[in-house]
Amino acid sequence: MEIKEEGIVTKASSHKENEKFNRHQLIVFKQGNEEYGLAIDQIKEVVLTPKITKMPQTPHYVKGVANIRGNIIAIIDLEEKFGITDKNTEINTEGKYTLVVASEEFKVGILVKEVPNTLAVSQSDIDETVNIIQDEIQESNYIKGIVKVNNRLIILIDIYQIMSKQELNQVIRK
Repeated sequence: MEIKEEGIVTKASSHKENEKFNRHQLIVFKQGNEEYGLAIDQIKEVVLTPKITKMPQTPHYVKGVANIRGNIIAIIDLEEKFGITDKNTEINTEGKYTLVVASEEFKVGILVKEVPNTLAVSQSDIDETVNIIQDEIQESNYIKGIVKVNNRLIILIDIYQIMSKQELNQVIRK
């Protein structure tokens, strides 16, 4: 934006103006006692969790498979994957929701206890330096940052990086 003052042309660029073009839309949900966020474009839909059929020989965090709109997809419990719940706890899907994640390579459902919320944040709200605290043996860095907004800390994750290729092959057999 240009402002003319007494014959002098100056550029006016406010930080707020630049920030509004650099916004990220997130889906925010709870796992354990913490809030997690995903880029909204990683989520295809949110549905009430249907009946889950247990499958043998799958990782402990895979609760089974479910029929969602005619598609049979694996249902993942991130609380178990992240090690923040007892893996032997029987899952009660009544009143829970499933975030359906779809990419070209796979389609899975992520269990969440409450209806997820949407949140728009600016790039300056995201601290991307947190990958130094992740386990060095971890094959993929799925934690993309910490969102700091309204006295909340939201762990920003990349759902496509949550499982290694080996885990995906074990869960999803195309």
